[in-house]
Amino acid sequence: MSAHEKPVRVRVKICGITNRDDALAAIAFGADALGFNLFPGSKRFLEIDREAVWMQALPPFVMRVAVLVNLPLDAARRIAARPEIDMVQFHGDEDAAYCAEFARLGRPFVKALRLRDAASVETADRFSTHNVLLDAQAGAAFGGTGTLIDLALAAECVRRHPALRIILAGGLKPENVGAAVRAVQPYAVDVASGVEADGDARRKSAERMARFFAAIRD
Repeated sequence: MSAHEKPVRVRVKICGITNRDDALAAIAFGADALGFNLFPGSKRFLEIDREAVWMQALPPFVMRVAVLVNLPLDAARRIAARPEIDMVQFHGDEDAAYCAEFARLGRPFVKALRLRDAASVETADRFSTHNVLLDAQAGAAFGGTGTLIDLALAAECVRRHPALRIILAGGLKPENVGAAVRAVQPYAVDVASGVEADGDARRKSAERMARFFAAIRD
């Protein structure tokens, strides 16, 4: 499928996976991708060297995405080359020059953008990738805050940049994801806090994941 074509269904990435059981549950519900947060400042931080064995043994045809924040390029390249990682996602302040340099590797990657205003919509296609994740602007935090994204801005980004594969994130949960998909028509959605167990950012709720996927398929 080219970047210009609409998917036959909305893809789903479950982010902030910290353990094998949650990874397998997400896959069983139909996840297309799993996100592993390698940013030490995150409450969903995963120590990849310790968890690499089960990550590498996950079922095929599910993308394993390493979420990185403001790493030096050499470190990002090393993570992208690991056998248990299929793609990296830059979720910090990486600029267009950084992304252009990484793109020279020929490896797929996602650039996350915090939607602030119309200017952030204008520049969404300047990061040397067709894969752009739109997240909510939530102060200094790097995602996973539960803050709902500005859906009007996100929809405008989809309209302005038909060549991009827009991944919608930011405050999605079973109760609002259906309406968000209808409003924005993204290529994919990304959820972390919206499917977590009560009071535990390191565990996913099977019940919430089930309802999230049901809402997507509605």
